Amino acid sequence: MLDQRSRWGADRRDEVWNRVLHMNPPASHEHERLVMLLARLLGPYADAAGLELTGAVAIGDPDDYRAPDLALHRPGAAEQWHPTAALVVEVVSPNDETWAKLPFYGAHRVDELVILDPQPRRVHWRALVGGEYRSVEQSQLIDVGPTGVAKRIDRL
Repeated sequence: MLDQRSRWGADRRDEVWNRVLHMNPPASHEHERLVMLLARLLGPYADAAGLELTGAVAIGDPDDYRAPDLALHRPGAAEQWHPTAALVVEVVSPNDETWAKLPFYGAHRVDELVILDPQPRRVHWRALVGGEYRSVEQSQLIDVGPTGVAKRIDRL
């Protein structure tokens, strides 16, 4: 079954949590629409800050990784298994494990997290401070924050 999922590309959103496979269903149309919208919005800010925007990539190693919807990386990031990222973006889906990923991202020293919760439409921006994620109103990496992103999303 796993080989077949891989051949079909159905495993694109799967993750491994401490050697336990978490099989995630394909994203909904609305989820992917929001991811692409965020990519278009964050791209120019990432470019201005000298960061590289990617889609879903593996943060961690083959036995324990998460695959955020988007990530910003510093130049020279690893090709496959990224030990960290400057910023990751997660769009919440019904019954997903987005919020449970925060300790993992903290342990991997991801500087900032952007979590878009479509219901209700809300942008959560967190920065790693003293080993914990805290809400911030402005990114320290790019020239935008949750209010600016939320306003732009609401207009589109």
